[in-house]
Amino acid sequence: MKNAKLALIYDFDKTLSPKDMQEFHYIRSLGYENPVDFWKECDTFSKKHNCDGILSYMYLMVMKNRDLTRKQLIEEGKYIELYKGVSTWFRRINEYGKKHHIDVEHYVISSGLTDIISGTSIADEFKKIYACTYAYDSNGKVLWPSRVVNYTMKTQYLFRINKGVLAETNDEDLNSSTPETEKYIPITNMIYFGDGSTDVPSMKVVQQNGGVTIAVFGDGSQAKAEQLYADKRANFVVKADYSKGSKVEKIVQGIIDSLETRNKLEDYR
Repeated sequence: MKNAKLALIYDFDKTLSPKDMQEFHYIRSLGYENPVDFWKECDTFSKKHNCDGILSYMYLMVMKNRDLTRKQLIEEGKYIELYKGVSTWFRRINEYGKKHHIDVEHYVISSGLTDIISGTSIADEFKKIYACTYAYDSNGKVLWPSRVVNYTMKTQYLFRINKGVLAETNDEDLNSSTPETEKYIPITNMIYFGDGSTDVPSMKVVQQNGGVTIAVFGDGSQAKAEQLYADKRANFVVKADYSKGSKVEKIVQGIIDSLETRNKLEDYR
């Protein structure tokens, strides 16, 4: 029996980590006592200029620090805290998958910043990180936003994973017709983890195409996750605890078991 592939796809902020990545250190380094004030300023800028909210925060991050560099952003990754169990989650799930003839791949699709995520302790666990990025000059200083990943744009990366067209600039192959039998990872073999309304478009795409969606909640955000389930956006609702024996681990192991069974049955066709 040939191993099947399974993609685990995560939003990052409030899904793998308890708050927005800029809040652990960067915003306070700009002189804000309360990160809420920075986000309010972003919202004001967005409304004044009719600007995408993600572009607004990327703009203000630079305007508040005109010398911002890629190196600085990568260093911000070391301040990121992770939910319980995340640091060993990938190894455990990968090993369980191998025992059941499933090759597990992990991806991030986030409206946060690629370079900050790249500086975290778990960066190497992901086959690909899709998130917002800047262009830099020869000294590594920020020039301009080069890629923005907002809520609806997240869905394009599901199809990149689906087709195995992982390079962000390869639109030709992404938009070409590909037979289902040649897809890299069928959407039926995807699990999407998210925490709120910004994940709804991606959850909808995954669900409508036979994949599984999991709403994750931390302290004070259970109602939001429960609403995703009530609205039929999420198949499961779990506390953000990725430790051994946790509810989310049991759910993913169950999905792997089911996929193994389905894979075995294919051999009888």
